[in-house]
Amino acid sequence: MLEGYNEILSTDEVCEILFIGKNTLYKLLKSEEIIGYRMGKNWKITKQAVINFINKKTVGA
Repeated sequence: MLEGYNEILSTDEVCEILFIGKNTLYKLLKSEEIIGYRMGKNWKITKQAVINFINKKTVGA
């Protein structure tokens, strides 16, 4: 899953993967549904955090 991506993802990459907008992603980060961290003004999200989010959402579906 997500083989074409680096281990650390940008917000643009996460939005592309999840087919969501930046505002939605920022809400998910703020609520800690997706775990990320800030480097200066930019958010960085691990690939594993995105996989965990996807797994949580598909198991509950």
